[in-house]
Amino acid sequence: MRAHRGVRDHVVMLVGGVGGAKLAVGLADLLPPEALTIIVNTGDDFEHLGLHISPDLDTVMYSLAGLANPVTGWGVADDTFRAMDMVKRCNGPGWFQLGDLDLGTNLMRTMMLRKGLTLTQVTQHLCACLGVRHPLLPMCNDMVQTWLDTDQGTLAFQEYFVRERWQPVVKQVRFVGADKAQLSPEVAAALEGATLILFGPSNPFLSIDPILAVTGIYERILTSSAVRIAVSPIVGGRAIKGPAAKLMAELGLDVSPRGIAEHYRELLDGLVLDVVDQDWCGEIEQLGIQPVALHTLMNTLSDKVRLAEATLAWAEEILP
Repeated sequence: MRAHRGVRDHVVMLVGGVGGAKLAVGLADLLPPEALTIIVNTGDDFEHLGLHISPDLDTVMYSLAGLANPVTGWGVADDTFRAMDMVKRCNGPGWFQLGDLDLGTNLMRTMMLRKGLTLTQVTQHLCACLGVRHPLLPMCNDMVQTWLDTDQGTLAFQEYFVRERWQPVVKQVRFVGADKAQLSPEVAAALEGATLILFGPSNPFLSIDPILAVTGIYERILTSSAVRIAVSPIVGGRAIKGPAAKLMAELGLDVSPRGIAEHYRELLDGLVLDVVDQDWCGEIEQLGIQPVALHTLMNTLSDKVRLAEATLAWAEEILP
């Protein structure tokens, strides 16, 4: 029997994007830095205007620092875009917006990477400068890129997600470089010491799957003695934000908490679904996964903390 007492001792959260960042903020409000490690998708990383851009890392970092734009969930609050205005004026690639303060972050990241620091070391430095105390880890230090085969051809993630506003129909999602990526010592140690592994309410296919594709991560979670729980990003047949529901339908999957449970099936002990989806609990149980229905919408800080606390409390009771 796997030990389940003390699940709050070391929570490891897998995230990407705005939804996962919101729950990370709630957990960080409840847990000290030594009890929470956040592993972030970097399959969205790409080079733009000569800079190494890490959108998900920055979204989570800005959120934990209290700097995130409250309207979009990404970028820096009250940022300006004068640099990008000049890029557009000069007929440059203005489809991917970088705020002026956000530009500073990416200038620093690129400079440090070119000096030979790893992405993990650079992220630690940036977090320290912004006052983020909880460990934030890129899923690996190697470049892994999410590519999508669509009805409009093969697109890099940012081309699909930002430039094309995720409208092309997706036929397949691929993670180029994941099979050659090396597990970082920091991620390996976090997973080894985890008492709770939490899959955030992030897009399973575009935010969590790239993490799981890195050599060694899936296997470590599969054999972990930690309690393993996912929070469903699908509420009432829709995604709270982004293309998760559309993508599930295009890939022939059930757009429901059951579809999420089936996707993660062998990795999960439990699934948190929203109260509007509580009728799915019986079917989730039939998959061998314990369900719980909670209020999962997070519009305020109190919402984020409430869901984090409810999830932690349930994790402590999930195993006999």
